[in-house]
Amino acid sequence: MPLARRLTLPDAVAIGLGSMIGAGVFAVWGPAVEVAGMGILLALGIAAAVAYANATASAQLAAVHPVAGGTYAYARAEIGPWWGFVAGWSFVIGKIASCAAMAMTFAAYAAPAGWQAPVAVIAVAALAVVNCLGVTRTALATRILVACSLLGLSVVVAVGLGAAPTASPAPLPDTTVYGVLQGAGLLFFAFAGYARIATMGEEVVDPARTIPRAIVLALGGAVVVYALVGVVVLLVLGGDARGAAAPLADVLTAAGWSAFVPVVRVAAAAASLGALLALLTGIGRTTLAMAREGDLPRFLARIDERHQVPRRAEVAIAVIVIALVLVGDLREVIGFSSFGVLLYYLIANAAAFRQHGAARRYPRALQVGGALGCLALVSTLPALASLVGVGVVLLGIAGRALRVRRVRRQQQRG
Repeated sequence: MPLARRLTLPDAVAIGLGSMIGAGVFAVWGPAVEVAGMGILLALGIAAAVAYANATASAQLAAVHPVAGGTYAYARAEIGPWWGFVAGWSFVIGKIASCAAMAMTFAAYAAPAGWQAPVAVIAVAALAVVNCLGVTRTALATRILVACSLLGLSVVVAVGLGAAPTASPAPLPDTTVYGVLQGAGLLFFAFAGYARIATMGEEVVDPARTIPRAIVLALGGAVVVYALVGVVVLLVLGGDARGAAAPLADVLTAAGWSAFVPVVRVAAAAASLGALLALLTGIGRTTLAMAREGDLPRFLARIDERHQVPRRAEVAIAVIVIALVLVGDLREVIGFSSFGVLLYYLIANAAAFRQHGAARRYPRALQVGGALGCLALVSTLPALASLVGVGVVLLGIAGRALRVRRVRRQQQRG
């Protein structure tokens, strides 16, 4: 059974923004400033440039292959099933880690000390229920949450810019090339929300026109927001942003506007929930596509007849995210997420590079730059996150190899 096409251009842009303007803008500055130091804005620029190259590759592919699954489906069609599997598997594991990061950040801003873990678990379970009720409800909820988060970010930017002339921020750590690239790798995970639009290609109205436009609009809006917030964090906090769990709340406190801290906490909670909701939706669609092809258990391929959503996939993902929330560490989770997502987009660029004729919308140089950028950033991620990422990817490849071998034996016997 196919999914219903119900999402318009504003819906798709909202889902993309909801994925990008989420936990990252409220939480990533601490670990990114710690490694990039004075080069944090350069790191942001590098992350944005790599994201743009990847976004154009995704847009070009989505216009030709408007189906659920994103690069999993694109790579299967353009390169082959094995490349599609690696892309889909990398996306699922990377974005499950992103979901855990979103839930943790939501709880860090919204829950009192000692209650973060149970509140994060409740948030994941509640949003999984929303997703199971239908994609139009997901899009409406995402719009509301994005509006709340943008309102809070506007307060932070206005207060921060007003206080900047009199602020005395702490000195920033020295910059190294490696540190800037590592900071870009950590920041990149926050820009990858446009993939949610592509993975929902089977539910978008007029996908060949809507998806490319929505991807570019959502990414452009997110870059502007991140740049403004990054400048404010540097001008007001400087080196004090290192290791901060709630840096935007710290900006208000340092500027003498601590009365507005609850506003930022509400906005951070809304943004994290918006990103979590959109991510759960996108992972569910990729899982559905992989299950349809037998690359994940076919049990997960069933679509609920009433609400037209892959309910079994949504529930399974929510259970895994909850388990990761209970055992994970935020920085390692972000690093692991970036590893999976960068590998996913490396394959997206390779698939787009192979397109020709009327399918081409952007020059191949963009895809080459995107692929090289992914390789450069993934090589600088925290060692533990990269090692775990490699291990999980290899585990998935081994599992598929065993399944393919078993199917071939059955065919030979038949």
